[in-house]
Amino acid sequence: MQKAELSVAVLGAGIIAKNHFDAIQKTNGFVACAVVDIHLKKAEEIAQSYNIKAYGDYKEMIDTEQPDVVVIALPHFLHREAAIYAAERGCHLMLEKPMALSVAECDDIIEAARKADIRLLVGHTQHYIAENRVAKSILQSGELGSLVMINDVRHTNYFHESRPQWFLEKEKSGGGILANLGTHSLDKIQWLTDQAVNKLRASASFHGTRGNVEGSGLIYLELESGIPATISQSGYLGASRNETELIFTGGMLKLMTGDSLWISRGGPYEEVDIGDSIPPFELQYMDLLTAIQQRSETSCSPAYARGVIAALEAVYRSAETGLEQIVEKS
Repeated sequence: MQKAELSVAVLGAGIIAKNHFDAIQKTNGFVACAVVDIHLKKAEEIAQSYNIKAYGDYKEMIDTEQPDVVVIALPHFLHREAAIYAAERGCHLMLEKPMALSVAECDDIIEAARKADIRLLVGHTQHYIAENRVAKSILQSGELGSLVMINDVRHTNYFHESRPQWFLEKEKSGGGILANLGTHSLDKIQWLTDQAVNKLRASASFHGTRGNVEGSGLIYLELESGIPATISQSGYLGASRNETELIFTGGMLKLMTGDSLWISRGGPYEEVDIGDSIPPFELQYMDLLTAIQQRSETSCSPAYARGVIAALEAVYRSAETGLEQIVEKS
């Protein structure tokens, strides 16, 4: 018999933890039980706010609390270890993106989840953001004609002082702006079009003030149907920008994720009314809960998330060799 409420524990007391706990509170069927961080004081501060238990070791927490769901919001290099440990103990997983450091690590997590017969949702939040969802519905409707190309631009100060150092160490983060923000862009393009990246070429620069990761990158890619797209990202000083422009035979969409959506049918851009929407993190938890209750796949499956990492690995291979890369398919 299904429990009335499933207990949820969050690994990691960083800035994203509050988003998770707020969403858990608002999702009927889930109840928060614990938070973990190696800096116990940080965990205790969050625990006090949500009336839950704090731990400094996630293995101790899982063995003691036996949560139904574990949320992994840890540095990227810990995703594989924590996901496998939780899965082997029967915990369903909400795993922050990127899924892991490599395709090989993704495969290890997928196998552990399969053996344990648990549900796994990878938190590619692009799928749940209101502007993105409306943009996808317009694309699918065909009202702007055939999609011709996509240009995605993201500029931000990636090396700001408040960014934790592990983000800037490749062995821990998997890479710089392309691993952290570039995976959002790769995901967004693939999800909007329902097509995987087929091949790509990329370049990167290394002028960061800290660490050993890239600070900018430019990617030219082609989707399975041959539709081209570009991703341009800079983490150096300058004007911030986050726009995805979709160009069709009968108009254009300008998607400013988290802010607004604009449409042109031949004239100036006009803002699209998004209407009321459920916050992205709440939609994620609703998605996971449905998958658990129905023993079905989540809408952001581990196989899909693995494909994002496969594309990222191709990006780095191309940047290193200067050669076009075919993206590995599972």
